[in-house]
Amino acid sequence: MMEWLEVHRGDAPLVISFPHTGTLIPLEIEKRLTSPWLARKDADWWIDRLYGFARELGATTVRTAISRTVIDVNRDPSGVSLYPGQATTELCPTTTFDGEPLYAGDGPDEAEVARRRATYFEPYHAALQAELARLRTDHGRVVLYEAHSIRSLVPRLFEGELPNFNLGTNSGASCDGALTAAVEAACDASGYSRVTNGRFKGGWTTRHYGQPQTGIHALQMELACRGYMDDPATPPTPASWPAPYSDAQAAPMRAALTDVLKACLAFAKP
Repeated sequence: MMEWLEVHRGDAPLVISFPHTGTLIPLEIEKRLTSPWLARKDADWWIDRLYGFARELGATTVRTAISRTVIDVNRDPSGVSLYPGQATTELCPTTTFDGEPLYAGDGPDEAEVARRRATYFEPYHAALQAELARLRTDHGRVVLYEAHSIRSLVPRLFEGELPNFNLGTNSGASCDGALTAAVEAACDASGYSRVTNGRFKGGWTTRHYGQPQTGIHALQMELACRGYMDDPATPPTPASWPAPYSDAQAAPMRAALTDVLKACLAFAKP
């Protein structure tokens, strides 16, 4: 297994993908960037730690340690925008979520993007596909759960404060409605705010693998960071972001997410 690709195998019909928790950037790329901090600012901070309990539930986890600035493994590999007409970042991002340039000079050209796809994108998805296929042989249904987070306030991407739970199911196409309803119920019972298929409807992974007719049910959960860590109300700075992870601060959200994943398992194992 490649050092940057982390796969933990479980036997339950649940795969959790962590596409954006990585912060590793090869030196030859990092030296071209405007700022090491900007290059890592939009990571899904501490999400793999927040879901650390998932392995106890028998879940399989797949994580890349490579930063999304190198390549975003949750974007359409063809380069087509997932949200036409809305601000977003590319397969190999050239700006932050706030629109700040990531490269001091030119960004990656087509040949470099292709190399990054072959080096990082394709192995990640080969591993994800292999784990789904492995579990599908033993279970009638398998749930693919995309674990994400984002700052609560990113004016360039959305207006106002983001709800705590942002559930995306590709407008209902990527999973059975019963799974959506079960996850919604777990979210709503927690007391945290929730929206389904709002600003975030699911990235490429959810849309690509979510094929309920074949037994693969995919959904994306985008958490507002304030639910488990300090989330600045003003534009972040190197002094304020990322805030450190605190088990005590994250405990209520971990409890809510435990119920969410149990709802996924109850659907997959009726």
